[in-house]
Amino acid sequence: MTSDAGARTGSHNPRPPAAPGIFSAGYLWATIGSCALVFLSAFESLAVTTIMPLVSADLDGAALYAFAFAGPLATGVIGMVVAGNWSDRIGPIAPLLTSVALFIVGLIIAGLAPDMTVFLLGRLVQGLGSGAMNVALYVVVARIYPAALHARIFAGFAAAWVVPSLVGPFAAGVVAELTSWHWVFLGVVVLVLIAMLMVVPALRMLRGGEQPDLAARPAWAIGKIGWAVLAAAAVLGLNLSARLDGALVGVVAVAAVVIALVAVRPLLPTGTLRAERGLPSVILLRGLISAAFFGTEVYIPYLLTDRYDYSAALSGLALTGAALTWAGASWIQGRLDSTLSSVNAMRIGTVLVLLAILSAVATAAFELSPLVVIGGWLLGGGGMGLMYPRLSVMTLSYSTDRNQGFNSSALSISDSLGGALALASTGIVFAALVGLGGAWPFAGCFLLAAAISAATLGLGSRVGTGVRAVAASDGPHGS
Repeated sequence: MTSDAGARTGSHNPRPPAAPGIFSAGYLWATIGSCALVFLSAFESLAVTTIMPLVSADLDGAALYAFAFAGPLATGVIGMVVAGNWSDRIGPIAPLLTSVALFIVGLIIAGLAPDMTVFLLGRLVQGLGSGAMNVALYVVVARIYPAALHARIFAGFAAAWVVPSLVGPFAAGVVAELTSWHWVFLGVVVLVLIAMLMVVPALRMLRGGEQPDLAARPAWAIGKIGWAVLAAAAVLGLNLSARLDGALVGVVAVAAVVIALVAVRPLLPTGTLRAERGLPSVILLRGLISAAFFGTEVYIPYLLTDRYDYSAALSGLALTGAALTWAGASWIQGRLDSTLSSVNAMRIGTVLVLLAILSAVATAAFELSPLVVIGGWLLGGGGMGLMYPRLSVMTLSYSTDRNQGFNSSALSISDSLGGALALASTGIVFAALVGLGGAWPFAGCFLLAAAISAATLGLGSRVGTGVRAVAASDGPHGS
């Protein structure tokens, strides 16, 4: 029809029909529902990081501060492996619904917790659900959207962080101060239920488009699920080792790290721990950069409230700034087209994150103005924004229909396990240095994170490009 019109008007170069976008009729509800789940996950993450100093003080849980973050990341590894295997078998619908239900249960337990033990139980259940939800969403993207739209939907995920970044930390602090921190968790339950109402049409669309080949279904990976449980148990043991005495701390800690690394090997692509080129380096970089960034970020509100007498709401603004630069950098890099390769995005991003962590080290060690760490953390958010969407797109570009679930879960496992090990390790460092007083416990944690960040500097050149590894290949709307 377009050609006929062009012939009648004498045009030799008729404009081709516009390609469908992620908000076109066929993808509208899938986009809204998926982004809504990312939104609530972002809100919860930023809110909990902001209010944890208050929770710790109220429940007398200072010794388990890091556990409250590392624990959910550890159980999340189990959820990721199960969801990835389950999604490869029957598609992501059942895993996504189950994961959201677990997430809600965890929020309710944490929100009603009368003591630190119950609170941590809720966080573990919450982590199990959120880990599975992340993997299921990745598979939803792979199954619903064509490859040309993958980068765009990941850009949408990044944009879904903007609103909670603006209001999440500050709102959580205000709610906790005016009412109770309990309502920060219970309030998110309402957001989850609203999000699920928007997800339902997307799941109906997915069910209609899926025609699973029963004969080609992968078997249940019982062995890999067992390895995931062992890895999670090792991380939890590493967290609890900080409560031991003397040299026993070091022995248990080293043993836990070794067990975690041995257990995680079958859950990742071959060669990941050796940083082989391509997908293995993509997965490894995701884990290390997450360990460095989040191992620092959870202590920044703690530093600001403990050493500089910031309120919970005001300390949350530091996280707001970083989240905004994260989203902004993600949006900008997707529009740089071929001028910024994935390799260069990784190189620039790792340097920015290292500089941000060093600003935290300097602030704590030399008692500098808190504006130094707040300003530095803006750089860190920008560095993460350059890297995260590209790493997600590269993972899918290296994947096929038969291993989308495994590779997506591997990316999330590396992300979570890296953060969990880092947080458990910083918890040990914090406990060891707390007797020195002052800001030395914070400086020690930040130094450890800086060392991890430095280890990522050479990985950018090993990620390769893959079939569609660069967001720029999708044109001006790439992630």
